[in-house]
Amino acid sequence: MRRRRDRTRDSIDEINVTPLLDLTFLLLIAFMITMPLMEYGTQVTPPEMNSAELPDNNFKSVSLTGKGTILIDNEPVTPEELLSKLKNLKQDNPKLQLLLRADGSCSYKDVIGLMAKIRNGGFTDITLVTQGESSK
Repeated sequence: MRRRRDRTRDSIDEINVTPLLDLTFLLLIAFMITMPLMEYGTQVTPPEMNSAELPDNNFKSVSLTGKGTILIDNEPVTPEELLSKLKNLKQDNPKLQLLLRADGSCSYKDVIGLMAKIRNGGFTDITLVTQGESSK
């Protein structure tokens, strides 16, 4: 009778790890497939715009409307006149600061193109004016 009990104990001591490995590989494959999909579905909340206050004086603003109109201090300017006006402003006041405002519907290409024209006009330090997240 004692020999029967020993045989039973021997069979309990053996653990078959094959199903555990199968499960591990199954989970690994599932995560490898789902992780790239989760990257594109991630919702990102951008931080609020908490930049420094706008200067009180000695600045001019250049605006780009949604229709592509360029304004210097609310006066319409053609793209051809823009460069000469900016050069005159820089020549009259070398410490003048320039604020760039662009409508949210403007394309990135249009805003960068306007920034390039402003740089060609002699302004290297351009302040981009944005609307804060909390003010919407």
